[in-house]
Amino acid sequence: MKQLIVRWALGLLGAMALVAPTVAQEFRIGFVNTDRILRDANASKTAQSRLEQEFSKRDKEINDLQASLKTGSERFERDAPTLSESQRQQRQRQLADQDRELQRKRREFQEDLGARRNEELQQVLERANRVVKQVAEQEKYDLILQEAVYINPKHDITDKVIRALNAAASR
Repeated sequence: MKQLIVRWALGLLGAMALVAPTVAQEFRIGFVNTDRILRDANASKTAQSRLEQEFSKRDKEINDLQASLKTGSERFERDAPTLSESQRQQRQRQLADQDRELQRKRREFQEDLGARRNEELQQVLERANRVVKQVAEQEKYDLILQEAVYINPKHDITDKVIRALNAAASR
């Protein structure tokens, strides 16, 4: 009886050993590096140039305000010894007002730029995810990961996704 159980267990293990490699070979895993897509895909580059174009005027305005404030501050430092107390206080208030205005505009600029950047990147990611699904279906992947601590480069399909995304964008 004991021998029969041992033979049965060995037979079962042998059958499992034959089936396991077949199952493992059928399960395909891929990896997509989202950062590379956001950096290298043409859609990302186009979005970045749109943002630069959209915000360049405001960026120049802020830089001009900053230069004006610096010039005014240097002039005040140079002229301060010869100014009366009331003139000195008035110029200090003007510089403080200019500085507050600059900080407000810079903060608004950063908030607006961040919001628009997120909108643009979200659109690129949505397109990229559609392309990832297409590649996965066409090449019969069972699982596509976008975040991993380590990934074997043979599973990285980022280049395929970028090529497909660029091809879809050029149509």
